[in-house]
Amino acid sequence: MAAPSLLNWRRVSSFTGPVPRARHGHRAVAIRELMIIFGGGNEGIADELHVYNTVTNQWFLPAVRGDIPPGCAAHGFVCDGTRILVFGGMVEYGRYSNELYELQASRWLWKKVRPQPPSSGLPPCPRLGHSFSLYGNKCYLFGGLANESEDSNNNVPRYLNDFYELELQHGSGVVGWSIPVTKGIVPSPRESHTAVIYCKKDSGSPKMYVFGGMCGARLDDLWQLELETMAWSKPEAKGTVPLPRSLHTANVIGNKMYIFGGWVPHKGENIETSPHDCEWRCTSSFSYLNLDTAEWTTLVSDSLEDKKNSRPRPRAGHCAVAIGTRLYFWSGRDGYKKALNSQVCCKDLWYLDTEKPPAPSQVQLIKATTNSFHVKWDEVPTVEGYLLQLNTDLPYQAASSDSSAAPNIQGIMMDPHRQGSNSIVPNSIDGTVNSAKTERIAVKGTSVKNNPDIKASTDSNAILLSSLATNASNHNSCMVDILRKNEGPHTSANVGVLSSCLDLRTVIPETSVSSTVSSSQTMLMKHVHCLQLRSAVWRPTLRQQFRFLQK
Repeated sequence: MAAPSLLNWRRVSSFTGPVPRARHGHRAVAIRELMIIFGGGNEGIADELHVYNTVTNQWFLPAVRGDIPPGCAAHGFVCDGTRILVFGGMVEYGRYSNELYELQASRWLWKKVRPQPPSSGLPPCPRLGHSFSLYGNKCYLFGGLANESEDSNNNVPRYLNDFYELELQHGSGVVGWSIPVTKGIVPSPRESHTAVIYCKKDSGSPKMYVFGGMCGARLDDLWQLELETMAWSKPEAKGTVPLPRSLHTANVIGNKMYIFGGWVPHKGENIETSPHDCEWRCTSSFSYLNLDTAEWTTLVSDSLEDKKNSRPRPRAGHCAVAIGTRLYFWSGRDGYKKALNSQVCCKDLWYLDTEKPPAPSQVQLIKATTNSFHVKWDEVPTVEGYLLQLNTDLPYQAASSDSSAAPNIQGIMMDPHRQGSNSIVPNSIDGTVNSAKTERIAVKGTSVKNNPDIKASTDSNAILLSSLATNASNHNSCMVDILRKNEGPHTSANVGVLSSCLDLRTVIPETSVSSTVSSSQTMLMKHVHCLQLRSAVWRPTLRQQFRFLQK
């Protein structure tokens, strides 16, 4: 089992905008850096569409229009490019839906769509707790819970294991439903399960994986459906299978399916002695299944206590989305108050980086003058922060064994999640990535004393560190201004350390960082190479050399 400290959970504690009220049964998808949440509820079902920008840490309510759907919970929610499809769910207690809506997120335009029924058989009945998965131009609907009673106040549950295929039109609209003929043993009826689709590299054979769910008792079985042959099977998984559960989440990143949270039997493994688990509890256990090798790995066990609140507390009915290699988790229920006849919901937002981020690109010199230099680097996906460190070496003529001449290192920390006063809330999403740049001074007004007699160049090392890594494809830039300061003909006996002019500050992404020295010098870049930082947290780094030229 992986050490929990290596997972490095982070709780988002600083954000702006209208935060959605706590809920369960909601769904979320990602469009680039945006997490889009719809439905769910606690005291009543929510009908608002909420958007969270993972780069700017902003919540906002887009101005939606068109055929706005009613609020729903435990519905199907998938994203195809910049359009989102919503199917089914509970619209009020005991009343379920089988309606299909499409949202064009580029215009925040809702449209009710009416797919053609299957050529043989009936269209899907109203349901909740089903899985609704997208691959290519088709959505795959499996299972759920229906109400057999015509009276919504008299709920007669019926668990489903039917399977439908929905063909989509390109860009907008749908063709219709079909009922594929499948082979093999079909999974047992269930609701509140998960289903993901994964295609192994170079194999060209996509598979749908169904895990867990509820059918009177919680389930822990794993099923696989070959989408090309429509053949069901039960893969022989290795490792420790997670506890039976429902209302959990499953997300695919790379070749791993991550399972988090859900309702689990209160008695744990001993539930086999009872056909119905009347007592259950929420869990914060976290595991993944390697979809290439069918092997389970436990990252956080169900019995592991968290006295320091260093990870999300137990929950079910939450939402989880993958943005790059980062997983975001929001809200969900973590208990039940019988006296109030209501769920206890949490409102916290967490994220976790599931993989070591790639090394930052080479830092490029954009501009160098007598009083400034401007450098740029490609932004690392899911970047949390950058640290630019400058380290001066003594000029060759002044080299000595004096220990006081040893170089020192300081840095400028750039935090992409810090909010600026001119933050802009996007009103729509288009087909291109916003590459606007913002420049802002972060460090200013400090100087380095210099020896006016030095004629040779001085080498300076700069280290760029990218911390755990978010989703963007822009460039970050760092501007260091070298301002002149008249301090007389004999300021100091030697060059000293450039780092004395630097201070650790934070700025928003796409910003300029400024620092000062005392003479008119130009910094030129020489080369870049990688090294490792001191923390247990993954922090890939770059070392970059600059040269001071005495004017």
